[in-house]
Amino acid sequence: MKKLRSGVGVFLSGGVTILVLLALLVLFGVLPVKTQKTTVVEPGASASSSMTTAALSSSGSLTPSAIYQKYSAGVVEVLATYHVAASQGFFGEIPSSSSQALGSGFVVSNDGYILTNAHVVTNNGQAANSVSVVFKGSGSQTTTIAAKVVGVDQTSDVAVLKIDPSKVGKLDPLVLGDSSKVQVGESVVAIGNPLGFDFTLTSGIVSATDRNLQSPNGSTISDGIQTDAAINEGNSGGPLIDSSGKVIGINEQIASQSGGNQGLGFAVPINAAANAMTQLEKTGTVKYAYLGIDGQTLTPDLAKALNLKTTEGVLVAKVMAGSPAAKAGITGGNTQVTLQNQQWVVGGDIITAIDGQKLNSMDELQAAITTHKPGDTVTLTVISGLSTKDVQVTLGLRPQTF
Repeated sequence: MKKLRSGVGVFLSGGVTILVLLALLVLFGVLPVKTQKTTVVEPGASASSSMTTAALSSSGSLTPSAIYQKYSAGVVEVLATYHVAASQGFFGEIPSSSSQALGSGFVVSNDGYILTNAHVVTNNGQAANSVSVVFKGSGSQTTTIAAKVVGVDQTSDVAVLKIDPSKVGKLDPLVLGDSSKVQVGESVVAIGNPLGFDFTLTSGIVSATDRNLQSPNGSTISDGIQTDAAINEGNSGGPLIDSSGKVIGINEQIASQSGGNQGLGFAVPINAAANAMTQLEKTGTVKYAYLGIDGQTLTPDLAKALNLKTTEGVLVAKVMAGSPAAKAGITGGNTQVTLQNQQWVVGGDIITAIDGQKLNSMDELQAAITTHKPGDTVTLTVISGLSTKDVQVTLGLRPQTF
């Protein structure tokens, strides 16, 4: 305690010295004086009206504090409960048990729809037995109510929940933005429940865009947003909000060697999430376009070893019988080779572009197909043997077991 008090004393005395120097500098005109108008609001005024001039940055965008004041009431804690029935084990009966998973979500409409991640309300494809959501009240007060799972889409890692608005009172829906306009370097905040610390705000910037994320069922989520705003377990399903207060993504996963935040968080782009949400609200499922191939990313080393015409693209390893690709005449490989301890299936077609857009990987092809609807026609640039051709393919409906 003595050391602490001594340190504080030194800090304060140093602070007084600095303040005196600053006062002298201002007095003699060395430092500019900047005044800022503050609006005083009586107790009980709404959060939006209590925002001061200090809540806005010089560019007119909202500060993290202002965003939290205005939008945190629309963010919820999501609790998913799983029950395991009693079973017979080697040493006797295993009693029934239950577990609970925690995530985040946010209100998107006044009639009680809530967006979250699919993996928050499912576990390895198993749906939670019950789901409840927790709303933040004033101070430490919270309100917990039951939620219905309207639909789950493992491909986009999006789930839609529904609650009875009358049990909460006035809802505060968040406004959805346009993730196609997101730029690297812009300020963002995440609101959620990391590691169980409810209604936590973290801030940062957009570190990168156009990331390919892997969904719970192994599909590719294209146009993922990377951020250095701290994301941890429990943030999943919560909003990533830009400086105008609009949701640009759903916080979904992290890249980490330790299991904790290392400045590499990722969010599902809100445009993809909104598309899934619209279909889930109407039908409870999401329909995706289907090409019908298994492919591998062509690497420069493989291209050199096989003396191929191109060094980038997708090797068609297999074409599914009766698929759109098969109907369009695309052929798969017939020979397996090993290069640098990796297995490759060669001898088939190589897809180098879709609708004129160059392809660098299988992930890019999957992501491009995902942006289309069943029945859309795409043009694939294909190297078949020694010739290059454009092939028209009418996409089908992706099978449920895909």
